[in-house]
Amino acid sequence: MRRLLLVNPVNPRRRGLAVNPAGMLPPLGLGIVAALTGRDWEVEILDEHFERFEVRPADLVGLTAFTNTAPRAYAIAAEYRRRGVPTVLGGIHASVRPDEALQHVDAVAIGEAESTWPRMLEDLERGRLQRVYREDPERRTPISGARHDLFHERYLLGALQTARGCPMDCDFCSVTAFNGHRYRRRELDAVFEELAGVQRRYLYLVDDNIYGYGSGARERALALFEGIVQRGIRKSWLCQASVNFADHDDVLALAARAGCRLVLLGLEAEDAAALEGANKRLNLKYLDRYEEVFRRFHAHGIAVLGGFIYGMESDTPEALARRTRFIEQSSLDAIQMSIMTPLPGTRLYERFEKEGRLLHTRYPEDWARYDMTEVVFRPARMRPEELDRAYAEGARTTYAPTALGRRYLGSVRATRDFTSAWWAYSANLNYLYAGTARLLQQAFSLPWWR
Repeated sequence: MRRLLLVNPVNPRRRGLAVNPAGMLPPLGLGIVAALTGRDWEVEILDEHFERFEVRPADLVGLTAFTNTAPRAYAIAAEYRRRGVPTVLGGIHASVRPDEALQHVDAVAIGEAESTWPRMLEDLERGRLQRVYREDPERRTPISGARHDLFHERYLLGALQTARGCPMDCDFCSVTAFNGHRYRRRELDAVFEELAGVQRRYLYLVDDNIYGYGSGARERALALFEGIVQRGIRKSWLCQASVNFADHDDVLALAARAGCRLVLLGLEAEDAAALEGANKRLNLKYLDRYEEVFRRFHAHGIAVLGGFIYGMESDTPEALARRTRFIEQSSLDAIQMSIMTPLPGTRLYERFEKEGRLLHTRYPEDWARYDMTEVVFRPARMRPEELDRAYAEGARTTYAPTALGRRYLGSVRATRDFTSAWWAYSANLNYLYAGTARLLQQAFSLPWWR
């Protein structure tokens, strides 16, 4: 029996926003690849989140990579290529930088695994592995489930996807570059079957918007949540959604019954100019209603994790100080802060590259910096060091122990649910660890420890 080794690489210098094991997610893409692999292959996942890399026997090595982990993926691939073992790379970074990736691996999968992996395996078995496998965006294969039994046991959260694609087209987001603009839903029976088979009690439903888009969004969301309840699938989960999810009390009530405890809203900013500059059009309609949105979730016992970006095109040091004050004064239960990062494949990256505003372009090594916690571009209305300072000061304020305690007590009062409040508090701790580790590394020039 042939042996397939799938590798989840980790940036050895730093972890970005994923430092605390409680906040790490299993490599869902590799789990899907494993599920698409025939039974005549023995499959193993080597996960650098928990395992030190060492060369293991393999007939084929498959790797995935985000932009900030691409250099590490290339280094691992080099170890196997020296031994004559074929290596293939998929995922979002390889899909938007295939020419770069081909300098480091034997084959590249451009697009989603469901369309590329079966063809790649078939060609390998016939001894004619091609260099590039590209999916046809107009003929996407239905979304597959994953082999959850291969994920490392130390993951607290499981991960599962019920839909892909996003029509919102924010200029900084790489989702559309990889999954497309069309929102595609999985068959619910397949979703329920996979949910029931996941052994972990706590899950992250990783859809970019669990509520969905279009005229059938409400009915589909109701069917999803009702199916979870009716089948007795007793799990607690967090999800991502757009702010308009809050407009539907019946859907929120059913989501809570189905186990929803925390929802991540990509708020990005409290300022109209910042949202307009990023093409975050939907949020503009709710800008004066953010607190009402939070209250609607709280009324159903669901905590709210607000995502904010520091470094929008209109941002100044004064604007970022106001953002920090808004966060501090809001009724949000948890906060995710990140620095605007121009990821390859996005319109933002293309514009910054054209304007000569990228600060670190010694690729592929400098991709390790693109982890959402470092300033890698020249801001429009302040110096890079001013943006970095504003982000650090915002993190110190937001994740101060007294602030976290105050938010936890506020969450208990608002949601009347200790479980939801604890989910929010745990999320805050994850981002506290990320910020603390970053600041210590910056202060002492230490390598990113694990």
